Amino acid sequence: MIPSRRLLLAGAASLGGIGLMASCGPKSQISAPPSDDDTAGSSDPRTIVRDAWIYAYPMIMNYATLAKQTLDPANPGYVGGFGKFRHYAQFFTPANRDIVTPNNDTPYSWAWLDLRAEPWVLTVPAAQAGRYYVHQWMDLFTQIFGYVGVRATGEGPGSYLIAGPKWNGPPPAGIAKVLKAESDIVVDLGRTSLLGPSDIAALKAFQAQYKLQPLSAFAKTAAPAAAPAITWPAWDEKKWLGPEFIGLLNFLLQFTQPPAASEAGLMARFAKVGIGPGKPFDLASLSEADRAAVIGGAQDGQAALKAKIAVTKSSIGLFGSREQLGDDYLKRAVAAAMGIYGNAAEEAVYVGADQDSTGQPLDGASRYEIRLAKDQLPPAKYFWSATLYELPSRLLSENSINRYSLGDRSPGLKFGDDGSLTIYVQHNPPGADNQGNWLPSPKSGPFNVIFRLYGPSQPAQTGGWPPPSVRKVT
Repeated sequence: MIPSRRLLLAGAASLGGIGLMASCGPKSQISAPPSDDDTAGSSDPRTIVRDAWIYAYPMIMNYATLAKQTLDPANPGYVGGFGKFRHYAQFFTPANRDIVTPNNDTPYSWAWLDLRAEPWVLTVPAAQAGRYYVHQWMDLFTQIFGYVGVRATGEGPGSYLIAGPKWNGPPPAGIAKVLKAESDIVVDLGRTSLLGPSDIAALKAFQAQYKLQPLSAFAKTAAPAAAPAITWPAWDEKKWLGPEFIGLLNFLLQFTQPPAASEAGLMARFAKVGIGPGKPFDLASLSEADRAAVIGGAQDGQAALKAKIAVTKSSIGLFGSREQLGDDYLKRAVAAAMGIYGNAAEEAVYVGADQDSTGQPLDGASRYEIRLAKDQLPPAKYFWSATLYELPSRLLSENSINRYSLGDRSPGLKFGDDGSLTIYVQHNPPGADNQGNWLPSPKSGPFNVIFRLYGPSQPAQTGGWPPPSVRKVT
């Protein structure tokens, strides 16, 4: 799932033409020249900026979503501010263009929390029979710091405390678990299964039982003093993905204090190019050499990310906690570019294809078949689906039967006598006998097919279930 934006380095193509815009506030400069005692990596300023751009990229794209959902009431994606849920209970169609790679399996419940003053509490109801749900909690780095849902915490009701990095108090009675984040600003992307158009009313009723409240309200104690107001930078995609990204990174780092112990050396290295929590940054005030290093480093970071994306074909290993991702910041950036807020593999796996079995790009002008033998069916505890997206937009493809995905819950899906399943991927109907297995493609142009496995088997979590090949018929 990716929030509203042009996928993959939006604005990067114009980086070289970005003007050196002056910003308000105190002047900034790259501090010390390279030194021989920098043991955390190369001390060349351009290289440090490259690494910092890669490090910052997920935070920047996370902020793009935060700005849209919490700061701009005129934006279609506005959720109402902090501390509020916005639930979706609808089937996406090609007319829905505010997100890319949308799914019709699990409508979303979005919420953002500011944890500076006190923790918050999420309360969930008992799961209904056949109703899958998950609340995926992520910090400003886009790391997953906790799950609440049928897989992670069971099907019973419960209340869960969401705390920031500086909170260390004991939880009150009635808290089933504490989920502690590395940042004071966090996001919850909830997903709740939709069983079909007739299920929308029941889905809405279930979502309405998700409850957020400050810890003081939950515990019925006096509320603490409010945290200071935040002056949020205006979202500017071209600016923040360009060499001025350091200004936004410095702003966001204020909400990640204290920093992770594992990043002490990294932050010391970044400080050499003017990076630090709350530190002002003014690109125009730098010397010509320093300015060139920042501009070149940002370009190098973009190039490194683009190259890595080109060879990444699966979500496996891309999403997860700090423990799961380690210090692989390029991997974290790839995840943010290709599918920000994707689930960790233990919750869901996303694998797909944009080429046929001969290595040629999938194109709506051709007909294809995806055949899964009985023992090749997606191994998912909860359910699976296959969704088609036009490229490069990654939006759903308009078709005559308004069908955008197929899965094990699709009515009319027909299996062979041997238990196999064949999916017909083509623009025109494949015939009455195969209508239930038809995944319509565009009349022409590139597309891909993404399989989603919810509750994947252990082998599938580590790549043991590769996506089936797509065979070109004509």
